[in-house]
Amino acid sequence: MPDLNRAARRRCRPPLPLALLSLALLHAQGAWAQDGADLGAPLVLKRTPQLTETIPAPLRGQLPSFVDGDKISGRPDLETVVEGNATLRRGDLSLKADRLEYYQPEDRARATGNVRINQAGNVYEGPELELKIETFEGFFNKVRYRFLATGGRGDAERIDFVDSNVSVARMATYTTCRPEDYPGWMPAWLLSAATLTTDTEDNVGVATNARLTFMGISTPPFPSLSFPLSNDRKTGMLPPVIGQDNVNGLEITTPYYWNIAPNRDATLYPTLMSKRGINLGTEFRYLEDKYNGEIRADYMPNDRLRDRDRWGIWTHHAQNFDAPYFGLDSLVGTLNINRVSDNNYWRDFTRTPSLTQRLLANDGSLNWTKGDWSGTARALSYQTLQYAPAPIVPPYDRMPQITANYNKFDWNGFDFSLINDYTRFEVKNPFVQGQPNGERVFSMGSLSRPFLTPGTFVVPKVMLNATAYQFDGPLLTNGATSADRVVPTFSLDSGLIFERDANYFGRAFRQTLEPRAFYVYTPFRNQNYLPVYDSAQNDFNFATVYTENAFSGNDRISDSNLLTLGVTTRLIDPDTGVEAARFGVAQRLRFADQLVTMPGGLPVTDRVSDLLMGAQINWTPKWSVDGTVQYNPDTQTSARTALSARYNPGPYRTVSAAYRYQAETSPGANNGNRSVDLSWQWPVNDLWGDKGKDLGAGRGQGGGRWYAVGRLNYSLESSKLTDGVLGFEYDGCCWIGRIVLERVTTGQVTANTRIMFQIELVGFASIGSSPKRTLTQNIQRYTPMRQPSIGPSRFTNYD
Repeated sequence: MPDLNRAARRRCRPPLPLALLSLALLHAQGAWAQDGADLGAPLVLKRTPQLTETIPAPLRGQLPSFVDGDKISGRPDLETVVEGNATLRRGDLSLKADRLEYYQPEDRARATGNVRINQAGNVYEGPELELKIETFEGFFNKVRYRFLATGGRGDAERIDFVDSNVSVARMATYTTCRPEDYPGWMPAWLLSAATLTTDTEDNVGVATNARLTFMGISTPPFPSLSFPLSNDRKTGMLPPVIGQDNVNGLEITTPYYWNIAPNRDATLYPTLMSKRGINLGTEFRYLEDKYNGEIRADYMPNDRLRDRDRWGIWTHHAQNFDAPYFGLDSLVGTLNINRVSDNNYWRDFTRTPSLTQRLLANDGSLNWTKGDWSGTARALSYQTLQYAPAPIVPPYDRMPQITANYNKFDWNGFDFSLINDYTRFEVKNPFVQGQPNGERVFSMGSLSRPFLTPGTFVVPKVMLNATAYQFDGPLLTNGATSADRVVPTFSLDSGLIFERDANYFGRAFRQTLEPRAFYVYTPFRNQNYLPVYDSAQNDFNFATVYTENAFSGNDRISDSNLLTLGVTTRLIDPDTGVEAARFGVAQRLRFADQLVTMPGGLPVTDRVSDLLMGAQINWTPKWSVDGTVQYNPDTQTSARTALSARYNPGPYRTVSAAYRYQAETSPGANNGNRSVDLSWQWPVNDLWGDKGKDLGAGRGQGGGRWYAVGRLNYSLESSKLTDGVLGFEYDGCCWIGRIVLERVTTGQVTANTRIMFQIELVGFASIGSSPKRTLTQNIQRYTPMRQPSIGPSRFTNYD
């Protein structure tokens, strides 16, 4: 420690002017951030060294010390005694007491009377302290403490400081509950321990002979218990997730998290199901410079429900290869595996990671680019889970699929593209589809010449589609073992863009009017005898109404002689460019019948299509309304309607509602498929006028708050609830409780229903995944409480 000479004994300035000085230095640094730069250039701000969060160890011994007090005495280079309002500061350490004695040869300080230490934001208070300032070794008797990162606090008979990171508290308590000022207050939860060892470098606390008390109920003593001191990941047990399921019975999941490395971790999910047995779940995640991915595997030996072993595996892997070594610009590989043990897995395990429940894709691909070329080599296989009341026709596997595409833009004013695709289509029982396995080579070239101005666009385009097939057996339609097809297409896309200043409801806008006309002509080529490996009828919406082909995939090219007319108007905020509203309408005029159809389909003979109308309104960030109506002018009824609205005034407050209607296509049916979808997250306290700041938005802002969460998907056609989630969350400042009821339809007349309970002790133990995952997947814009964030700065507690 440097000598405490006269200069060092001058009274220190308080923290506020120091922060202002640091801010001034930050601006000054920004002004000269670029050597030789134009003085009129924008300032580039840099963080000032005065606000360094962590002071390097070699620098600590070089920092000056500042002392202050009512009376200072002592002998030079031996000892210094400060009496009355004594203060010592060095770096990130502040020590205050009624009396302070510092012995320089030993670098030892002894403080008595109202002693308070602030060490990098962590505060310790008590009557007596002995401490080596440089190494932060010493002890503190009858101490109260508070940690900056978690807000955790407690008291101890004695704390021994091993170094600036490690301390050992004897007969200690710990909680993250903020104290209330009324007689008899007790924290909602409290950890009591014989010893409590904290390591702020590893951000972990370890308690021995520990007992946890929650709402007056105490657990038996634990020999050893560890917990995090920050939001950083930490190895250890996660709180159990308890639920009741009508199929599985009582469910108890006790997750264990393993923080293998900063870029790798694993979680074990052993789950006891009282009616079925034990399901062993694991999840492994990794992130490297060249590759990343995750693996999830579940195994249940001897499932009593099905009398067999059950398992599932789900993996995703992505890798960047050394493309220049192969003479490419980029080379990326992906691997996705989704496999389960049996057809009933999707019904019995409704919370698996698969995006689709019954069509499980297993896919491996290599994607490359080289200049204007790009391509893919891919193998795709499906596992189809059959269910007798609703069977699925298995899709074709692609074993393999190889593509090579070329795109050249603004080539002497022209845009040119070439798509090449070779695919081998296979399925185990090809005649379930009524067509053989086979190979297909597809090429499509297109040439367009865009004519663009700020207010107009005209894009003529010519396309040529060529396809060749080779089949493993004869076609049922004509007995052929090979086939080919060449189809030309011409299209003309054109539009105008008008703008004007407008004012609606007292708000200024830039309004556009954008009429558009799209003509396409494709002559008829008989393709109805060809198999269908990957084609389907396009949905009729704003994304497909201005496209050349009425089908997706490459097995059908629709013959077309039609004109699509549409108009769109938008309201744009002139200051921000944000689109506040959009309204559009479109309709097709057909000049000749469409004779190319999907198998079993009829030619399209309507000269005028349904009228497509859509609107999207985002008047304020809080409100959003979206709607699409497909109106049949012949029957004067809606063939399809989709309306949705969302109100999201802030965090933890969101309500979404949607209505969907799809007319039946079968003859004689007139009810259609109608459903209502409603989801919400909202503070229940708001209902009786308590609109205080939400606890989830910050740590501890008064009394607890209740939140209602849920989603209901109701079928108006069958008058029943298809899927639903109902629950409540309680944020009690230092603890969070959840109860969630979930219903998932697993068949035409069957459904899984379960109820989940969970308690989270904030800053002490992380939550399990089940209730939170259910709410996140089902509730639009659901905001999880206490999301991990960057820890607070030590300067927020600089006193």
